[in-house]
Amino acid sequence: MKDVFSIKEAIKKAEHYCAYQERCHDEVEQKLRSMKMDQEETSTIISHLINENFLNESRFACSFSRGKHRIKQWGKIRIVNELKFRNITTYNINLALKEITPEEYEATFHVLSERHWESIHESNKLKKRKKFCDYLLRKGFESNLVYDKVKELEKN
Repeated sequence: MKDVFSIKEAIKKAEHYCAYQERCHDEVEQKLRSMKMDQEETSTIISHLINENFLNESRFACSFSRGKHRIKQWGKIRIVNELKFRNITTYNINLALKEITPEEYEATFHVLSERHWESIHESNKLKKRKKFCDYLLRKGFESNLVYDKVKELEKN
């Protein structure tokens, strides 16, 4: 990779970078820094990407939350934390969470928890319960959901 890029070349690279996959502003800034662009050039390129609709934080947040929920089966807490980590605004985070319907969220949680409960081969009840709860909390599901589900599954 060459060291110095003209603004035109950097814009082309950034457009391709954003067209390939939805990106947040931070990711694009990082990419431009790795291309050794200064702050002024970076601002110019980012505003070009926004004007040409290559970069859209709301679209990124919605796409991110749908994907992480449907593919990685993350809960809302983990999605919110990951979006905050990427400096996404609260408005866009709330918009993104609306992408997941309550029915879909509940169904994913139910299937994931049932499958995980069956997969834990632990004779000690407390250890099994801890492994189950830790897993679902790490996935980002709300603690009240997790604890209600563990009580329900222990009865069966």
